[in-house]
Amino acid sequence: MAFKVKECSDTAIIKDLFVEYSHIKGAESCFVSFDKELNDLEGFYSGGAILAGYEEDRLVACVAIRKISDSTCEGKRLFIKPEYRGKGYARIMIKAMTDKASELGFKEVVFTTKPEVMSVGYGLYKRMGFEQLSEENGVVSMRIDLSRMV
Repeated sequence: MAFKVKECSDTAIIKDLFVEYSHIKGAESCFVSFDKELNDLEGFYSGGAILAGYEEDRLVACVAIRKISDSTCEGKRLFIKPEYRGKGYARIMIKAMTDKASELGFKEVVFTTKPEVMSVGYGLYKRMGFEQLSEENGVVSMRIDLSRMV
């Protein structure tokens, strides 16, 4: 199966994937102000990007880049539809996100995750070189210095 990642400007299809992601049990705290984000995806991710992953012509994955400052962005909404997991797509999506963040001029990517809920993703982030900054109430903050990526 061919898997491709491309920048997505079709907010309607991305909204559907974001909403599906928001239904993960235990991840509710990751969706504070979610309605505001959904109602203005273009504004919310202005200066960043939304990337979509396709297996053949089916949208199966997403990840977003939100500008925090001129040098820092936040990785958000990494999601692979459950029936497409286990194929290495998350690694491809993370690599596409960090490549795009570098292309946009960012020096580092930060994000938060919940290892208790997303243990597979957390392990992948660590294997890919993300460092843990802090942990509070089960939410872990992580970062990667894009200048150190190979």
